Amino acid sequence: MTCDMRLVNRICCNASRNLSTAHQHPFHLSRLQNIVQTCAENRAITQGIASHSQIIQLGHQSDTLTSNMLINMYSKCGLLNQARHVFDQMPERSPVSWNTIIGAYTQNGSESEAFRLFMHMQREAASEFSEFTVSSVLCACAAKCAVLECKQLHAFSLKASIDSNSFVATALVDVYAKCNLIRDSILVFESMSEKSDVMWSSMVAGYVQNEFFEEAILLFHRSRVTGLEHNQYIFSSVISACAALASLIEGNQVHAVLHKSEFKNVVLWNAMISGFSRHACSIQVMVLFEKMQQMCLRPNEVTYVSVLSACGHMGMVEKGRKYFDMMTKEHNVSPNVYHYSCMVDVLGRKGLINEAKDLIDDMPFDATASMWGSLLASCRVYGNVELAEVAAKQLFEIEPHNAGNHVLLSNVYAADKRWEDVASARKLLKDSEAKKERGKSWIASKDKVHTFMVGERSHPKISEIYSKLEDLLEEMKKLGYKGETKHDLHNVEDYRKEQLLWHHSEKLALAFGLLYLPSCAPIRIMKNLRICGDCHLFMKLASSITGRKIIVRDNNRFHHFGNGSCSCGEFW
Repeated sequence: MTCDMRLVNRICCNASRNLSTAHQHPFHLSRLQNIVQTCAENRAITQGIASHSQIIQLGHQSDTLTSNMLINMYSKCGLLNQARHVFDQMPERSPVSWNTIIGAYTQNGSESEAFRLFMHMQREAASEFSEFTVSSVLCACAAKCAVLECKQLHAFSLKASIDSNSFVATALVDVYAKCNLIRDSILVFESMSEKSDVMWSSMVAGYVQNEFFEEAILLFHRSRVTGLEHNQYIFSSVISACAALASLIEGNQVHAVLHKSEFKNVVLWNAMISGFSRHACSIQVMVLFEKMQQMCLRPNEVTYVSVLSACGHMGMVEKGRKYFDMMTKEHNVSPNVYHYSCMVDVLGRKGLINEAKDLIDDMPFDATASMWGSLLASCRVYGNVELAEVAAKQLFEIEPHNAGNHVLLSNVYAADKRWEDVASARKLLKDSEAKKERGKSWIASKDKVHTFMVGERSHPKISEIYSKLEDLLEEMKKLGYKGETKHDLHNVEDYRKEQLLWHHSEKLALAFGLLYLPSCAPIRIMKNLRICGDCHLFMKLASSITGRKIIVRDNNRFHHFGNGSCSCGEFW
């Protein structure tokens, strides 16, 4: 028990003993108010209720200040109904009363009621809203993406001349960004002559939330020029932007600033390590992991997921085993299902498939789709048909609607020339509940996102795109490329399968990027499904022929293509 709580208990006992003579003590109310305040700070609801009872017995429940403090106490303890009861029983309510109850609903996730109370407050002539009230309700609007209410509150703040208040302006920046009104967010941000560190952080976060990643990084650098003292939130956002863009140069620059700032925050370091790990930049992960410990920061379960994942990308089995052991022995981190999943990947990538299967069988958790999927991918690479069938059977039960698992098993059979099993796998897919989602890819150019479906014909530049694709195919054929028809499960002739493969959405997006993106810029493509083996080979060859860096984010991972190779090491 803390010193404060011992004091609360002692005061409560003394107050109870003195109830009969309470009216003879003029400072008794102030003492009870102090108790209520201490209970709020310590979330001590039992003592708080006892104090409330004494306040009622002494007849002080109508005191506005005391009621406000009780509302605050119940709110801090998460008892909204009790807070509202105190509010409803008040004979007179001050602006603080309204601010406190509105803030209570906002902080406890009841945004709709917070806004309803705010509108009720406007109808009471005696009550004027404050900057705190507006910023609280704006936070509620942000949580609900309530655009209309946000606009109304902005109008209220303009009318009351509090729109330039730092708290209100920051809340407006945040709510507009969360409502996908990034232009409005920018207007509010740029209108402020003096910007707090929280406002800078909110604007950078807003850019990231709306996928304006380059703008987020530029604003971060702009904030450095102003001499802003960075906080952990702005670092977290800009790290996310670097990760989304797969920008190692920018990521390293941010890391340098972070290191210079000597932020001893595990969350930030985890964000940086995770960003590098997701892009298979395993060496950077290891360097950061060592630096983190040199700064006396204790790695946690999140850190180890990224580090073990990096071990898998680099094929470092022994190091993976070492870190898996180190978790418990040195840092008291109990391995969870994600750590085991990483270790299955580490072992599978090096061909230790039986050991990976044994780990799945022996672990104290039920195996996840991620684990069986990793094992199936390893079986595809190393040609282990027997374990591929075991993994696929588990996946069919866990993910009955995922057609990709059927495709993977079919590929394993095809690689082993087991054509009857390939036919059976196709029939199983046709008869199952699995429905193959239509492939879709996205690529951004000049603030506009272009969407391509498999076999796309509606894009205004589609003629130029197919022409570019055909030119690229001719170059690839000179290098011996031939469409890998085993990746297409349509029941048609091989020449028709090749045509279908050529029209996959990521290939069309790539052709668009080669035509319309600056030659110095990497081509970034998002894909809703797992990239097929033929498209994977296509991207590798394209990166070699064109000299362009190509980044594809499928539904499983990032693929960095360059100079004819991919960062995934053929595992995805």
